[in-house]
Amino acid sequence: MFSLPMLFGNILQSLNGTINSIWVGKFLGEAALTAASNGNIIMFFLISSIFGVTMAATIMIGQNIGAGDVAETKRVVGTSAVFFLVLAFAIGIIGFLSAPWILHVLNTPAESVDMAITYTRIIFAGMPFLYGYNYIMTVMRGAGDSKTPFYFLIVSVVLDVLLNPLLIFGWGPIPAMGIGGSATATLIAQGISFVLILIYLYRVKYFLRITSSELHLLRFDWKIIWTLIRKGVPMGLQMIAVSTSAIALMNLINGYGTVAAAAYTAANNLSSYVQMPAMALGAAVSSFAAQNIGAGRWDRVRMTTWIGIVYNFVLTGGAVVLIYMFNRQALLMFLPSTGGALELGMRINLITLWSFVIFGVTNVITGVVRSTGSVMIPLLITIISLWGIRIPLAYAFVDEYGLDAVWWSFPVGFAISAVAVIFYYAFGKWKQASMGEGIQGVKPAEDKG
Repeated sequence: MFSLPMLFGNILQSLNGTINSIWVGKFLGEAALTAASNGNIIMFFLISSIFGVTMAATIMIGQNIGAGDVAETKRVVGTSAVFFLVLAFAIGIIGFLSAPWILHVLNTPAESVDMAITYTRIIFAGMPFLYGYNYIMTVMRGAGDSKTPFYFLIVSVVLDVLLNPLLIFGWGPIPAMGIGGSATATLIAQGISFVLILIYLYRVKYFLRITSSELHLLRFDWKIIWTLIRKGVPMGLQMIAVSTSAIALMNLINGYGTVAAAAYTAANNLSSYVQMPAMALGAAVSSFAAQNIGAGRWDRVRMTTWIGIVYNFVLTGGAVVLIYMFNRQALLMFLPSTGGALELGMRINLITLWSFVIFGVTNVITGVVRSTGSVMIPLLITIISLWGIRIPLAYAFVDEYGLDAVWWSFPVGFAISAVAVIFYYAFGKWKQASMGEGIQGVKPAEDKG
């Protein structure tokens, strides 16, 4: 029940992206779809760049809640709020100014560059809203509430879906903005949702809100910031390794033209749904394990791991089977029936989709392991499986075997990563890790089971 709102939220966000891709791809063309895809990869990178810090904050909040220390929890909330605000504005400004260079590095096709610059700059302008909402979601999930963020996510998605065609094509006094309209719709929707959830938290007097008498907590507490950085950066680097590997693959695929890029974009839209259960379960087990570690309940930590793995096989496996049953029909939502992109997209799905079940196992186990503060080994496993195996395989064999080398690099990388994570869970010393400063009264627990 805790993971379902996160799962549905992930599905909603993907549906939102899918609907936007349909508007762009079907009505603005393959070049526009490629531009939006390149912009969305950058947005995924930006979210990934704060993933580690948000997870560190979630774990710190969860362990303090499990230990019954609300005062210490608020101390973490106040410091991390200021930290995220400064980070959001800094990244937004830097990204807005450097968007052309970033897209050049990404090897964006020439016919898509201008549209991609427009799209990407609007995305960067919305960073305070994007990071702000993700931060509030982090706090509430760490405290055990996954439902409330989901309700406000519904508001954001509905607004985005309604505003997309309105701003892309224009209506009455509203001018047609083309690809920029799609990004602007997302910015407006995220901004409204962020403001509404802030109003809600103070209206209901949410127990972790910062009141007027607690404004002194909104400061740089360097001990907490150091913990967020020390534990968050490795987790963030783990996600950055994932997102930069996606950029490296997109760079390789872009070199084969817009047909290959469009096919991969469409298949990637579908695989994002397959990843949803694993991502939701990974976040859920982290929150569960963190609170139980704070309470000293290691028996429940072990049970959380195995139940999460079982649910992954059921939910992720079910999503894979469903897409395989309607492979062509699903891809036709994004691609024309002629031109070669459709057939290529079907082959991508055939080779890659099933391996996301293996990815789900890795994600669940990693979610439990990192809830103790053990972050370095999962980072090393991710880097080696992606940058030591997947990317080299794709680049080394693409000339000999064509793009099939890229598609097969997915299951190979996932399998090696899963074996390594399972081995570390069974024999590693992750149970003795500690988050450190900001977790008062919580010490590394001994697993006596």
